[in-house]
Amino acid sequence: MKKFLLLAILFMIPETSFSHASHYKDFKKIEMEIFKDGKKIGESIYEFNYVNDILNVTNKTNFEVKLLGIKIFSIKSNGLEQYQNDKLISYSSRTLQNDKKKFVDLKYNEQDEYYKIKGSSFSGEVNSEYIIGNWWNHKILQSETQISPLSGSIKDQIVNFIKKEKITVNGKEYVVHKFSLRSKDENLNENKKLDFILWLEPKKNLIIKVRYEKMGTWEYILKDVIMK
Repeated sequence: MKKFLLLAILFMIPETSFSHASHYKDFKKIEMEIFKDGKKIGESIYEFNYVNDILNVTNKTNFEVKLLGIKIFSIKSNGLEQYQNDKLISYSSRTLQNDKKKFVDLKYNEQDEYYKIKGSSFSGEVNSEYIIGNWWNHKILQSETQISPLSGSIKDQIVNFIKKEKITVNGKEYVVHKFSLRSKDENLNENKKLDFILWLEPKKNLIIKVRYEKMGTWEYILKDVIMK
């Protein structure tokens, strides 16, 4: 029944949603704030820029968690996704997580239609239908597998529609579709499991909020959208 409802909701989303990357051609910037237990700890910013027929989506994510004034967890990450004719053709990222370096380099093999990945957690060839697991792209709710934007690891997922509801974010009311996104493999180590709740505004296909629990409550919340 949940799978049927998910399909129904996806068909309710405007047809332009299935154009995926090109749907964001009029976007300039998406800004999200990151919260831990209700306290702002950082931000994640996506910028969109067309060069000829290539859409470049850059991401900068920075946050830091402190306990008694001592840094206990931090991430500084920079990434670049490139799309041509709605197809991801390359991705690269460099991340410093708790002073540990992580990376991803991905290229699309057009002739054989696969992605070649070299990452800090995975290297190999994968299905070109997989997507980068970043929060700007609503296609994350339509895919069965995502690629970690930090390390290149491959994560099978199950997405379920929960309900339609109204939420208020930064003083603005949105009518949204609420989804759960979880790892398909329930036997994964807890640190590697996907277990998110997402709120999608279907008219602009914007992910308004993301929440997950891991030693507290984490939230990515939309701050602003700048159009061209």
